[in-house]
Parts: sequence; structure tokens; C-alpha cells
Amino acid sequence: MKFRSFTLNDFNSVIHLWNKAGLILSPSDTSEGLKKKLQRDSELFFVAEGDHQIIGVVMGSYDGRRGWINHLAVDPEYQGRKIGQAMIMELEKRFKKEGCEKVNLLIEPSNKGVQSFYEKQAYKRDELIFMEKWI
Repeated sequence: MKFRSFTLNDFNSVIHLWNKAGLILSPSDTSEGLKKKLQRDSELFFVAEGDHQIIGVVMGSYDGRRGWINHLAVDPEYQGRKIGQAMIMELEKRFKKEGCEKVNLLIEPSNKGVQSFYEKQAYKRDELIFMEKWI
């Protein structure tokens, strides 16, 4: 397995992987939306390749204060092989390089089963009220 930066050529494969892994995609998960993401902090958006295909993806973000893990997914056929753990370790290394000291993530209620995975990576639950508005 190797990591490499996401490119727009990966768009269809990554969308397929996110869907296959059961992630809920948002209206900003379009080719244009991901293009904008690449312009901001492309080094934090990468894929894991194995067997000549994309088997994992993570979209990290850094706002200058906090790092965010978004849309981390491993192909269900490859889960249980520590690929997700390796991706988090790599992303955390990249965050540290940027000067990031704290990393956050959000879990959709329909994806609660992934909570134990993140707990094994030393992430702790924090009760917050999340609000949003699409503009």
C-alpha cells in the first residue's frame, strides 16, 4: 500500500469508494467542490492505493487552528487490515508538519459503528451541538 495525493482524475473512483463504504455525501462533494478543496490544502487530501486501485481515501482540512478529518473511508473489502489506522497516522503526521495541535472529526448518526475505530486511535467523544447552514 502507498499514499499519494488525490487528483481530480480520482474523482469517480473516490465517489464510488465513499458510496461503497456507506458515507453520506453532501452537495459540496462534486468535482468542482473537490477542486476547490485541492486549491486550499491538497497535501491533506490523499488516497491509499493497493492492488493497483484506490482502497482508501481521507480528506483532511486545516483552518490554522484545528485539523479536521473528513470522509475517511476504506473499501469494505480491505477493512480490518489497519489501512484506516495507517491513514490516520499519516494525516496526523501531515497535520503536525502544518503546526496543528488538535484534530477534530464528526460522525454521522447513521455511522455510529465507526466510533470504536476512532476510539482505538485515541480519539475521545466530546458532546457538542453542531449547527450548519448551506448558503
